[in-house]
Amino acid sequence: MSPTQMNHQLSRDPLGRLVYTGNGETHVGVVPVRAFPIGQPDRGISLVSPDGHELVWIDQLTDLPENHRQLVEEELAGREFMPEIRRLKGVSAFVTPSTWTVETDRGTVDFILKGEEDIRRISGPVLLVSDSNGIHYLIRDVQKLDRQSRKLLDRFL
Repeated sequence: MSPTQMNHQLSRDPLGRLVYTGNGETHVGVVPVRAFPIGQPDRGISLVSPDGHELVWIDQLTDLPENHRQLVEEELAGREFMPEIRRLKGVSAFVTPSTWTVETDRGTVDFILKGEEDIRRISGPVLLVSDSNGIHYLIRDVQKLDRQSRKLLDRFL
């Protein structure tokens, strides 16, 4: 995608998901993926549909218009720092906003869940929880959480 290709658009929907429109089709929930995340992080980025199909290839991040580049960079930053929730230790209330205390693969953390819409099912048993600061937390398999964690989580699903 280059700045001159006006039939390509990138935006966010009201739920914060990345939306790509190109060639007359709209895809909600697209994900940018770096081809060379360590060696050439700003080169070779693919926008992939939720079902894993490549929609567009971006040769160089700097080729994008500023607003598109910023959206891609935000999405990549969110993907690249994603603690995995291992256990829910507690919630301040069963209405939102509420403060969650969770044990992650990076330690114990407290965060604010603004609304139930900030818990999204990615696929099958995988959930993505976004806190009020835009940090994404991953739950790989809801069924593998302990009973108390599943019980707390069920109140919000």
